[in-house]
Amino acid sequence: MSLTFYDTRLSPSSANTFGLDRAVAAGARPRLNSIDLLRGLVLMVMALDHTRDFFGASAMNPRDVAEPALFMTRWITHFCAPVFVLLAGVSAWLYGARGRTTGELSRFLLTRGFWLIAIEFTVVRFGWMFAFNLDYFIMQVIFAIGASMVVLAGLVHLPRWAIATIGVGLIAGHNLLDGIKAEDLDALGWAWNILHVPALLVSNEGTRLFALYPLIPWIGVIAAGYALGPLFKAERKVRVSWLVLLGVAVTAGFVIIRSTNLYGDPQPWVAHDTALATALSFVNTEKYPPSLLYLMMTLGPGLLLLAAFETARGRVVDTIVTFGRVPFAYYIAHIYLIHALAIAYAWSIGIDTAWLMGVFPPEKPAGYGLSLAGVYAVWLLVLVALYPLCRWFAALKQRRNDWWLSYL
Repeated sequence: MSLTFYDTRLSPSSANTFGLDRAVAAGARPRLNSIDLLRGLVLMVMALDHTRDFFGASAMNPRDVAEPALFMTRWITHFCAPVFVLLAGVSAWLYGARGRTTGELSRFLLTRGFWLIAIEFTVVRFGWMFAFNLDYFIMQVIFAIGASMVVLAGLVHLPRWAIATIGVGLIAGHNLLDGIKAEDLDALGWAWNILHVPALLVSNEGTRLFALYPLIPWIGVIAAGYALGPLFKAERKVRVSWLVLLGVAVTAGFVIIRSTNLYGDPQPWVAHDTALATALSFVNTEKYPPSLLYLMMTLGPGLLLLAAFETARGRVVDTIVTFGRVPFAYYIAHIYLIHALAIAYAWSIGIDTAWLMGVFPPEKPAGYGLSLAGVYAVWLLVLVALYPLCRWFAALKQRRNDWWLSYL
């Protein structure tokens, strides 16, 4: 799922978006635990999805409303990528607000974006595949975040109202492009797959590239998050009021638009024999690419959680915040750990582990896979195992200001 790696402490800066100028608390430098808490929460949920990928007996993207428990286990993880990318945009604004010029922010976003793209095709790729062959690559969420940062590096030179307009326009309007097919664009079809329509691209040499996270809507989300940034420089009361207002508006908008089945998602909801199945159909929106309704369904509640987390305190909160402060280390470590545990599990039950070295097969071997309860148990084990590493690295980043730490 973003990785946002920016410091969420504040410093004096102008904030002229959303009419917040007079509400800005000049000189404030508190750590915004609400951002770290929400980021940590979605990181934890993301690990559940990836644990299910490796340990479940089901498909990678189960969407059968007839299996409510499995459906909801997958559905709850839909919140991860949208919320994370939105927070990446917010954190980019906060990074620039700490006395940096627009040029410095732009250069940082540019280098950070290309760094993440490189990490996707090397470190992350190996973590998913445990294979050195170079015939298959996947453009997943880290690629999408990195590419979105590269675009944001250019957008930050525009007025904030223009960035907000572009962000909301890409989110709300990209489904208008659904009728354009890659094959209609001839030689440029591959570019359309990267931008809007997921596809497996194959080169003349046989190298396969799976464009899984089309960029247009994700660029919109990170731009919207950047435009939202000044809100986190405002006084708490003002910030909470705006977050609640925006969260309610986006969530209610999702319910209204989804109920019409007219726009915003390629798959209409349908009535089923039971109320539960009908409700699951209603929230069964498309992630690849993320439809308008998918983004509204996840970002609206995400904004409400940010407001609710403003006053969250306690030991559990501190634990989750620790994960949220070291997203890069957590993301890399959790992939390698879950994958290694899956190999150990397959070996322990006498199943050949070769299928876990390379691209996931369409179907897992017969007899492989844990029950849903078993998946949740492994997930909790993964979180417990990751916590000491995350706590150590969070403390290191708190003590030191080395430039390279901002890339980790």
